[in-house]
Amino acid sequence: MTFKEKVNDLVLEVLLEKPAVFLIDLIITDAFKICITLDGDAGVALQDCIDVSRAIENNLDREEQDFSLEVASVGVGSPLKMVRQYKKNVGRTLIVKVATETIEAELVEANDNFITLSWKAREPKKLGKGKETVQKRQEIRYSEIKEAIVTVTF
Repeated sequence: MTFKEKVNDLVLEVLLEKPAVFLIDLIITDAFKICITLDGDAGVALQDCIDVSRAIENNLDREEQDFSLEVASVGVGSPLKMVRQYKKNVGRTLIVKVATETIEAELVEANDNFITLSWKAREPKKLGKGKETVQKRQEIRYSEIKEAIVTVTF
């Protein structure tokens, strides 16, 4: 079993006890720096990070392989990577980049295949001069999304 497989197994084992928390990223550099990023259905508590950190620290032997460890929650402004993240952010505003455009809109639905965005846009009137506000709605497959970030409003 490789070092990365061992670390991955330890992380998944501790997360089995925390079903609302899930792994976003596990990176191990050539210098054996372990970087773990977590997210949760209701956010990530400090204790969740501590528990994952302790599970790794207590089950890996530094005599066998020296390493450094960093366990963190996903940051504000980090791109969404998993379907589960989209589902937990329904009702929030996203900036979604696809091949041809960037859309800032409310995420109104997220299922296993696509997301649905809704927003208002100003478009030329069909008859006469001027513009009118229209409600737009678009479904986007996950495979089409280049990047999606939750916007923070105050």
